[in-house]
Amino acid sequence: MPSLETQVEIPQRAAAGGTSHADLVTLIITTSPTPSAPSTELIATILLSFKRHCPTLAACRVILVIDTFDRVTPEARLKKGCVTAEGAEKFAEYKVNVKQLLLDEFYDCFSGDLDDPVPELLSVSAAEAEYGADAYAQQTNAVPLVVTKTHDGRVTFIEPTQRIGFGLAVRSALRLTETPYVWIQQHDWALIADIPIGPLLDLMQKHRRPDDDEPTPRDVGHGVTLPIKYVCFPSIRMINYAKSDHVMQFPALRALTNLYKQNFSPPRTETLGLEEGRIGVKIPLTPLFFWHDKPHLAETEHYLSQVFPNRMTMPRGAFIEDTVGHRARTEMKDGQWKKWACWLFYPDEGKQLCVRHLKGRTWRGAEAEVAKRLEWMRLNRSLDS
Repeated sequence: MPSLETQVEIPQRAAAGGTSHADLVTLIITTSPTPSAPSTELIATILLSFKRHCPTLAACRVILVIDTFDRVTPEARLKKGCVTAEGAEKFAEYKVNVKQLLLDEFYDCFSGDLDDPVPELLSVSAAEAEYGADAYAQQTNAVPLVVTKTHDGRVTFIEPTQRIGFGLAVRSALRLTETPYVWIQQHDWALIADIPIGPLLDLMQKHRRPDDDEPTPRDVGHGVTLPIKYVCFPSIRMINYAKSDHVMQFPALRALTNLYKQNFSPPRTETLGLEEGRIGVKIPLTPLFFWHDKPHLAETEHYLSQVFPNRMTMPRGAFIEDTVGHRARTEMKDGQWKKWACWLFYPDEGKQLCVRHLKGRTWRGAEAEVAKRLEWMRLNRSLDS
């Protein structure tokens, strides 16, 4: 397991009121059955990437949603909610291990053992994740949730009694969020580049109340405030996004990109951190015409009202990008980009990657992944000879 004994930088102070940037954002992590269970190496790798590339995330509140499986079958099909009997046993161990990991990393006061009855520092309550129509439903269409949290609210665990999927997992966590912003993190995406989250949060606060009218080419650069509600971080498939077919084949999206893509100047911050607080820092952003599930920073209120306006929006077991994401793109192409206000962090003109997918449904740990690559290399050499 990667070592997590990495020094965390002192969190920066936000531009307004001297509040720590870590106090403005809640880290929401979603996890579910994986082949690497009961090991927590997958999430430990993610946490280590935070400490290396975005220390603020290692200092904020965290909500972990531990989704479960639907049924036990002879063959595992994790995306369909199916695990083997052995996988079910390992997942039960994994739930204990991953909760212990997060308490160790995010809650300094905790020294208990989760094998014991609920430690004194934790409280338990109930909630539910409702979905679909209820007017004529023959069942309640709601999944009970067990919510466990530290008394100061710094660490929260949400455990559904049935599989709910990524979309409802995020919504359940958002409803418990008390900060104005959230960082959404699936358990198998690691940071591979530095993220200036302090200036990004300052910028999002500055652009929280945009002008009501849609800016025109004349307005841009003349004091008009563009909405910044969601910032996604580029993966391999998003290289040169502003010049990709996702944009260039649609005149309206191409025009918006030419109009709005820019290096933003966040408000000046009190420099307590390192790279995040330098005077003159620029935040490169380009309009994004989709709502992705991969790591992103977003405004909590906007998330709940725009993505989850009612119980009908998200089916049980669904991903946001597979449902709401496509609706968002359609509306953006119809001239409603400002309604969604999605941006892509765009360092080095779209050439720099910031996140890497570890493929949690097949990932079996760092050593196993190395062994698998070596085996592929051996097989390729044998075919070439």
